[in-house]
Amino acid sequence: MGPKEKPHHLKRSLKPRHLNMIAIGGSIGTGLFVASGSTIATAGPGGALLAYALIGLMVFFLMTSLGELAAYIPDSGSFCTYGSRFIDDGFGFAMGWNYWYNWAVTIAAELVAAQLVMKFWFPEVSGMYWSAGFLAIMFMLNFFSVKGFGESEFWFALIKVVAVVIFIGIGLASIIGIMHGIDSPGFSNFTSGDAPFVGGLQAMIGVAMIAGFSFQGTELIGVAAGESENPQKSIPIAIRQVFWRILMFYILSIFVIGMLIPYTDPNLLKTDSSDISTSPFTLLFERAGLAAAAGVMNAVILSAILSAGNSGMYASTRMLYTMATQGKAPRLFTQVSASGVPRYALYATTLIGALCFLTSFIGDKTVYTWLLNASGMCGFIVWLGIAVSHYRFRKGFVLQGGNLNDLPYRAKWFPLGPLFAFTLCLIITLGQNYQAFVGEHVDWAGLVATYITIPLFLAIWLGYRFKNGTRFIRYEDMDIRPTRD
Repeated sequence: MGPKEKPHHLKRSLKPRHLNMIAIGGSIGTGLFVASGSTIATAGPGGALLAYALIGLMVFFLMTSLGELAAYIPDSGSFCTYGSRFIDDGFGFAMGWNYWYNWAVTIAAELVAAQLVMKFWFPEVSGMYWSAGFLAIMFMLNFFSVKGFGESEFWFALIKVVAVVIFIGIGLASIIGIMHGIDSPGFSNFTSGDAPFVGGLQAMIGVAMIAGFSFQGTELIGVAAGESENPQKSIPIAIRQVFWRILMFYILSIFVIGMLIPYTDPNLLKTDSSDISTSPFTLLFERAGLAAAAGVMNAVILSAILSAGNSGMYASTRMLYTMATQGKAPRLFTQVSASGVPRYALYATTLIGALCFLTSFIGDKTVYTWLLNASGMCGFIVWLGIAVSHYRFRKGFVLQGGNLNDLPYRAKWFPLGPLFAFTLCLIITLGQNYQAFVGEHVDWAGLVATYITIPLFLAIWLGYRFKNGTRFIRYEDMDIRPTRD
């Protein structure tokens, strides 16, 4: 029998430019390109702006909390690891499986969305072929090395960023009246009818929830920190720069749409993502004289779908690998290729994503709809976990005599930041389907479909605690040692 093979490990190959684009690409998606118009139609231009600004502030505090943790303890398990070390081992276990499931189902959702996009160009071709092809592309981009994922995500994100920048540029030029062929409406769309606020507080709450979903994916930077070249330097830079770019993209885009398109425009009321002609981006590009606007935006949305699926494949694979190294998943998934890719974890994630996708063809799509609904709240649970983990980490760090100057990145506004983020995120989480309570009868089926993730998460957490006898970790017992390579 030959000598025992030396185990391989993940490789720190992601550069700062990769991290920046991963964070940007994680949050700019079809929510901005297609659904942004319906938010203005629902709450008015002022209501939509205020809702996005409020949720943007919440995400800012979450990102700074995650930045402090990820720069000090860069780990591909991210929230799973932080939850285990600073809250309770069972909480970390539940967080890890929650996040893995979230992204595995997201892969399936993106495969379905890809079919709708490709129908624009090839209506006669079966969508199954496109889904199979895109699944293969996502798999191959993650198969060879982490650099493959990093480079592909960089270019996918760049396409989206360029589209948004051009949109904002044309929009601002139209607003000030220097765009040929477009008459500036001034502030008339902000003052006509019930504008700038439409539908009152209830409409704003609904838009705030849409905004919350739109920003999901920014936490990917925490997972990527485990394979970045110099996380102590690159994570703080990414946190400082990327969030403001994302917020600028959203706030300016909403402002431009609200200024140029009346909230009563029937096109804004349409939310059918299969009809790209209803996108406010398409509408503005067409008015600016871009004849192929629908085709261009369809290509941009395709890049957004591939980006989301690519990120999902990466994040869920790394989470499954890390849980396996911690004994929270089958040991098979700890195996890493010579190029630094946990391929067995990748195989499992690809298989589950494909199986979830296939449920969209079963009967009346009931199974697929339930899977999708169950994953809808997973991202908010992760955000809640980040806020609690950071709050407890900082308390334990200080109690054990840690010097705040030793932190590579220190989140500002502590403890206000994580407390504000936790409170607002909890309100959004519990208010996901507040409409079910409105009216004469409670919509129990809708409530179960919306909130099923919460009891599932609690069951996994409490079940692990009962089986392993874990307890909340006291501040003085926390493992606050940093990660250094």
